[in-house]
Amino acid sequence: MTTVPISNIRNFSIVAHIDHGKSTLADRLIQMTGGLSDREMAGKEQVLDSMDIERERGITIKAQTVRLSYRAKDGKDYIFNLMDTPGHVDFAYEVSRSLAACEGSLLVVDASQGVEAQTLANVYQALDNNHEIVPVLNKVDLPAAEPEKVKQQIEDVIGIDASDAVMISAKTGLGVPDVLEAIVTRLPPPKGDRDATLKALLVDSWYDVYLGVVVLVRIVDGVMKKGQRVRMMGTGAAYDVERVGFFTPKMQQVEELGPGEIGFITAAIKEVADTRVGDTITDDRKPVTEMLPGFKPAIPVVFCGLFPVDADDFETLRAAMGKLRLNDASFSFEMETSAALGFGFRCGFLGLLHLEIIQERLSREFDLNLIATAPSVIYKMKLTDGTEIEIHNPVDMPDVVKIAEIQEPWIEATIMTPDEYLGSVLKLCQDRRGSQKELTYVGSRAMVKYDLPLNEVVFDFYDRLKSVSKGYASFDYHLTDYKPADLVKMQILVNAEPVDALSMLVHRTRAEGRGRAMVEKMKELIPPHMFQIPIQAAIGGKVIARETVRALRKDVTAKCYGGDITRKRKLLEKQKEGKKKMRQFGKVDIPQEAFIAALKVDS
Repeated sequence: MTTVPISNIRNFSIVAHIDHGKSTLADRLIQMTGGLSDREMAGKEQVLDSMDIERERGITIKAQTVRLSYRAKDGKDYIFNLMDTPGHVDFAYEVSRSLAACEGSLLVVDASQGVEAQTLANVYQALDNNHEIVPVLNKVDLPAAEPEKVKQQIEDVIGIDASDAVMISAKTGLGVPDVLEAIVTRLPPPKGDRDATLKALLVDSWYDVYLGVVVLVRIVDGVMKKGQRVRMMGTGAAYDVERVGFFTPKMQQVEELGPGEIGFITAAIKEVADTRVGDTITDDRKPVTEMLPGFKPAIPVVFCGLFPVDADDFETLRAAMGKLRLNDASFSFEMETSAALGFGFRCGFLGLLHLEIIQERLSREFDLNLIATAPSVIYKMKLTDGTEIEIHNPVDMPDVVKIAEIQEPWIEATIMTPDEYLGSVLKLCQDRRGSQKELTYVGSRAMVKYDLPLNEVVFDFYDRLKSVSKGYASFDYHLTDYKPADLVKMQILVNAEPVDALSMLVHRTRAEGRGRAMVEKMKELIPPHMFQIPIQAAIGGKVIARETVRALRKDVTAKCYGGDITRKRKLLEKQKEGKKKMRQFGKVDIPQEAFIAALKVDS
């Protein structure tokens, strides 16, 4: 294959809000540049979404890269490296990695829906990476499309010139050739020196059963060749490069990758953990002195326990998590035990969608049946002896006497909503202990910024927001800092025994409501036993809510005909004594569904 001069390379990513058509546009670009034949595309939408879950849910989870060759109108041959990125807030770190490897972005905005919260978040990330941005209005063929209004919106909200935005319909292919020309004429080529020492950015890595770890790299300076010995500067490990190549979605091997190019290498690396995303790869013999800036590591914000329903599956679960960890460095786990649920793992996630995806992949790819405990966030505790600790799990909370102060994480949320739902959105944020920072209007849509405690958001905030706004509100957030809070540990006692899987940290003002909701739910879910079962919600030694599951009773007086009332009473007293004794020694079986349903309780 002939090498293309660096001035004819274009590296770009596609950024947009969820469902504005990133992956569909990527499909059309691949098709029009001949990356895949029509036959290979047939019957397959979103070629780059390779996981089953991505297909079913219609979302992109992993950023994917493709190299396309294009002959422009000026008769020159160009190479495009395209990165399709996720739009969902939980996968924002995937977006930041892709952006660091590119010089420009196509900003896709749905012409019928306009600018949404994530559109903003992703564009600001692109601007932080000094990207040249080409606005693309998608779905202009829909009857509800208002391209002129949306152009104005892009200028008002984001502040970039949208007068020459490209109008397309990614589904039908209308206007897509103009996008290809815009990439050539409006996006800058990469810079890089072919004769300098090798310097490459590690963009992503994943595990392949046949090849070991596959590493996605962006060459900044120098050349990456087959057989070369390279060093990862972050970990200090050195490897011999076995394969060098790129994706046209299909893997293609080449002899070398030059500056400005994006491709993959394999080098007998055993663990994905050895390849830190954002690391700098250089020549082992004459390494460069300075590392590339890299990215901030992905920090888990939501924690929950995952336990196998069948205790025999524990080892399978451990192996399955190890495998998922191979392809998803942002997912972390450690072992924990619970009196109610046995052995399991405490896992960290980037958000609730991430949690859901991991759970679904565990049950689907590894055929595991799991219970998840209530999601919680990281709390910081200052103790009376001056030390500070972090708590991931409410069960580990030290004695109240020893705690001087509890701090919880806060986020800044940006919510965009049509005007008519603004009232209910504000009420929802207010109920979740939020404080409003600003409220602005973009046409008929309101944009609200709120400070909210993360604790209130991880539970079911997103679902509630979608239901109060009939699905029209969009939401984006980032962590700001930790603030002191009046939090208490609430325990659920069943038959006077605490159930550790259901204990949670709640704000004192919300404890009673949450506790009452939990015990009422548990009352419906625990089947009646031979004895009475009290279900209580307690803070420390104080019970704040109680329900009782009535006992199953046998009619012991059935065989009494006539006679004195004392005979009946004697039999009933005897039964009562027996029930009391049973309650002392009886064990309450809480069915699995009860845990799952109780954790979904909606305040």
